[in-house]
Amino acid sequence: MEKRELTCIGCPMGCQITVEMENGEVLSVNGNTCAIGDKYARNEVTHPERTVTSTAVIIGGDKPRVSVKTKSNIPKDKIFDCMKEIDRACVKAPVHIGDVVVKNVAGTGVDVVATREVPAV
Repeated sequence: MEKRELTCIGCPMGCQITVEMENGEVLSVNGNTCAIGDKYARNEVTHPERTVTSTAVIIGGDKPRVSVKTKSNIPKDKIFDCMKEIDRACVKAPVHIGDVVVKNVAGTGVDVVATREVPAV
């Protein structure tokens, strides 16, 4: 049997969670104080995902960069590929919250979107 120790990031409590697994299947989750922790732990050991936040270059705006994030979680092992695509991205102002900056980032089916308004100058 395999044991994994995690710190939950599902809520501000930061519970110390122990997950017991066998053959890749979760047998038990202990240490969480809410249902969010159980769900987080099960997902983290079987299919970890994250939301990625960063900035992208903007041309013709009143700021040199615009804050961006993935519209939803992506597989954790795709984060570096996602960041490479964001680093190559260059968008023209104006940019509005929710505008797609990178479509289907790293082949995940998830778009990277702007999280702030940047007017053109």
